[in-house]
Amino acid sequence: MTQVERRTGRDETAEERADRMWGELIQEVRVAQTGVQILFGFLLTVVFTPKYASLEHANQVLYIVTVVLGATATGALIGPVSLHRLVSGRKVKPQAVRWASRLTLVGLVLLLATMVAALLLILRVATHDAYVPWLVAGVATWYGLCWFVVPLWARRHERHR
Repeated sequence: MTQVERRTGRDETAEERADRMWGELIQEVRVAQTGVQILFGFLLTVVFTPKYASLEHANQVLYIVTVVLGATATGALIGPVSLHRLVSGRKVKPQAVRWASRLTLVGLVLLLATMVAALLLILRVATHDAYVPWLVAGVATWYGLCWFVVPLWARRHERHR
């Protein structure tokens, strides 16, 4: 086994590492896929309710943006499954894992944007108070902290140990 293959601290080949990483990635994607699909499904129904016609134009535009974000997030988070199916058995699993990981990260960013836009839309319709943008910004910051800042900090912290 070469030094490059042992960098992970595990006694595994590049192919074994790709298999392990693929399994871990798919478990992660399942969680995000479920959330984005449920959110997207609910978003799709809003336009068919009587309330939609009475929304201000700005809120209708925000709704459309939210639906498009939800659609793109869904596409990015389902993408790794399609990628795996189309390249399976072609001896490109390490590359497929990298591409699937990138798609998942893009999907998470789009999911964050979808959730923030949906929250903004709901709070704008539910209340017209001036604190809505601040509340949404606070929630978006919380998502960013939980989803990106803490993991990146942990990665950096462990790398320097």
